[in-house]
Amino acid sequence: MRARLAIAASGIEVELREILLRDKPEAFRAASVKATVPVLQSGDGKVLEESRDIMFWALEQNDPQDWLAPWHHDQQQVETFLERLDGSFKTNLDRYKYASRFDPEEAMANRDAGAVFLGEIDQILSRQPALSGEKAGIMDYASLPFVRQFRIADESWFDAQSWPYLHKWLQQFLQSPAFAAIMQKYPPWQPGEVGVSFPAIQVAS
Repeated sequence: MRARLAIAASGIEVELREILLRDKPEAFRAASVKATVPVLQSGDGKVLEESRDIMFWALEQNDPQDWLAPWHHDQQQVETFLERLDGSFKTNLDRYKYASRFDPEEAMANRDAGAVFLGEIDQILSRQPALSGEKAGIMDYASLPFVRQFRIADESWFDAQSWPYLHKWLQQFLQSPAFAAIMQKYPPWQPGEVGVSFPAIQVAS
């Protein structure tokens, strides 16, 4: 989701190949040792295997909506936030949402630890319209897909939390054209086929 959001925002056209992780094509395995989505292979053969790296790859080439404005203003602040988001928060999210793969007895502890971070996001949003400042940018669109996943793990519990600004921020995203565009389903890619042109049109947030 994060990679698709940034590519769509940049307007850079890529060939999208939908992958079924239970049936990974050999070409996909050959391109990525990690062999988990997303993977971006550029025209010069460079391979990016992390969604955050793909976001920056796209936006550093073209950023018509100025998502990287907070990065240019205070790179250290943004980097610190993203490291925490992709580090401890993502760990707690995975161990909460996919508790059966890890330690089910620790699921609630992981939920509570993740909730601390979400509470901090709510506090930031109580002071300004978006995490990135006056308008949504890299910090928002890097976070929103993870926050959505956290909610999916237990929607009733999540919606009952006293995070009014976070709830509004998330719902605005879920109802946006940008979210609808990246959630479109595509048939799985097969060797020998040409992938889907993505984005078909540039979608504003």
